[in-house]
Amino acid sequence: MIILIALSACIATLLGGLFALRLRDKLHLILGFSAGAVIAVAFFDLLPESLDLGTGYYSNSTLITITAIGFLLYLVLDRVVFLHAHAHDDGNDHGSGEHNIQNKRGMLGAGSLSIHSFLDGLAIGLSFQVSSAVGIIVTIAVLTHDFSDGINTVNMILKNNGPRSKAFRWLIADAVAPVLGVISTFFFTIHAQGLSIIIALFAGFFLYIGASDLIPESHHAHPKFMTTAMTILGAGVLYIAINLIG
Repeated sequence: MIILIALSACIATLLGGLFALRLRDKLHLILGFSAGAVIAVAFFDLLPESLDLGTGYYSNSTLITITAIGFLLYLVLDRVVFLHAHAHDDGNDHGSGEHNIQNKRGMLGAGSLSIHSFLDGLAIGLSFQVSSAVGIIVTIAVLTHDFSDGINTVNMILKNNGPRSKAFRWLIADAVAPVLGVISTFFFTIHAQGLSIIIALFAGFFLYIGASDLIPESHHAHPKFMTTAMTILGAGVLYIAINLIG
């Protein structure tokens, strides 16, 4: 049953990514939705889960500090990638240098989302080690945002001028990640205190991706009202989905 659940997460992710690929001409609206969804996952899913898992091990202040560190760490990674790309630009082909920058940023974002999907798989597998009831609750929580994860992964590549073929490859990686995460739990366990730190760190990553990357990009040279509305819609949909299963 656990494998079937992992495959369901895989399918949900694929459907979200294919949806984003099909509506590429409406990319700014999808980016707006993704921005709201990513920020909502950080605030309403990852951070509360981290605080809950860390109860008895860490103070709330410590875990929120870890989230802030995650935000700043991703900022540093993003800027280092940017500087690294310029270091390889000889100054004669600025278009190529800019493309290199965007390519690396796209991979950094899609890679973070894929790792998050792997952690989703871990969460499913570990929760079933506790009990079937807990496992089902966690599974529903994961499936509610896997569709959005697929959209977000594709968007991280497309918005950085990556080709559809590359976006599709990252979508496959993101879709397979939760399956691998579930399978890995057959061989080891992670204690709650360690998982709470990892989840808090990823909350910071997602806050950076949403606030510093997706929101500005969705508003670039596009109608502000519709993109803002889509951002609010994305956050609202994820908030409702997460709280309905909570």
